[in-house]
Amino acid sequence: MAVVKPFKGLRPPQELVENVTCLPYDVMNSQEAAEMASGKKESLLHVTRAEIDLPEGTDIHSEAVYAKAVSNFKKMQSEAWLVQDEEAKFYIYAQTMNGRTQYGIVGCAWYQDYFNEIILKHELTRPDKEEDRMIITNNTNANIEPVFFSYKAVPEIDEIVNKIVTNQVAEYDFVADDGFGHHFWAINDASINKRIEELFETKVPFMYVADGHHRTAGASRIGKERTENNPNATGKEEHCYFMAVIFPDNQLKIIDYNRVVKDLNGHSKEEFMNLIVENFVVQDMGTEIYKPASLHEFSMYIDKHWYKLNAKPNTYNDDDPIDILDVNVLSKYVLDDILGITDLRTSQRIDFVGGIRGLGELSKRVDSGEMAVAFALYPVSMDQLINIADSGNIMPPKTTWFEPKLRSGLVIHKLD
Repeated sequence: MAVVKPFKGLRPPQELVENVTCLPYDVMNSQEAAEMASGKKESLLHVTRAEIDLPEGTDIHSEAVYAKAVSNFKKMQSEAWLVQDEEAKFYIYAQTMNGRTQYGIVGCAWYQDYFNEIILKHELTRPDKEEDRMIITNNTNANIEPVFFSYKAVPEIDEIVNKIVTNQVAEYDFVADDGFGHHFWAINDASINKRIEELFETKVPFMYVADGHHRTAGASRIGKERTENNPNATGKEEHCYFMAVIFPDNQLKIIDYNRVVKDLNGHSKEEFMNLIVENFVVQDMGTEIYKPASLHEFSMYIDKHWYKLNAKPNTYNDDDPIDILDVNVLSKYVLDDILGITDLRTSQRIDFVGGIRGLGELSKRVDSGEMAVAFALYPVSMDQLINIADSGNIMPPKTTWFEPKLRSGLVIHKLD
């Protein structure tokens, strides 16, 4: 069963929360981060993207950047832009997008649950990215940004959350620049905190990494290494836990994650289309954007036209957690077989576009001449994600896109 515990959060005062909080470090480049932090000396971007305070062109993985992150983090605390709660507690973090709100518990997961496969992943991680997250965490001695977990919904946890958000005024409640609402409550009742901890221990057998695989892996390695390097360690020190926002599965919605390809691998358009029809039923949908409406249906944009592609039954197996995935169908029968793209992680001929940008972004990149063809996919479901993780399988790269992203800076977990 899952171990999740309350913690003494480091948080901004109410009047500064909109200046302090920001998007996660990995959804922007350095220039975008600098623009977002402009005029906001309190922004957490000065920690998560500390290169914005150094000369342009500074290597974002350099010692200078890590050192600047540490000094900026210390300054945020000394200036009281971040203040630590006196008592350990859980928090509730809710996000609103397009009229839909999802409510998560903010707490600390135990590193050992990652190695014991209580915390389950659905993506492979890269060692270099794990190391980067470990360096910033070790240097600041804090989980600056939370990971995004899910669990199979527990009615009593839902009831507790609903009671609090109905009867207690939110500590933070604002709409960010991207139009998404963010709402945050601290759970101050010790008995409720204890009950939430008990419910995870008794009702939640597994937690699923939705977003933040590298942060999860890095934080777990830190807990393991610090424990192994301390002969007096109990395995329950504060550094053995890392911050997560944990949402019930029935409140989450995965959006599409699409592909654009630079060339047709030497094929003419006619040759390419003739190869496509071997495994797909193809219908020309004209010049208006066409969005896939169901599983095993794709849309393709090429030469100013949208096409509906329905995968033929021989291309998928709905009884297999991997072979049911549309990303797997597209990779096997189009990207690999026709376009010669065998490794999505390393190929320079393919790019990935989150559905939050809309399908107009796909046609724009093809019409500009940057790309030759684009593919839109029907979104993966939470059931599919859970089935993959439960079976010990791994999804192909760039399969899931969760929106809204967790706002960084609402709360931070210190490791001491």
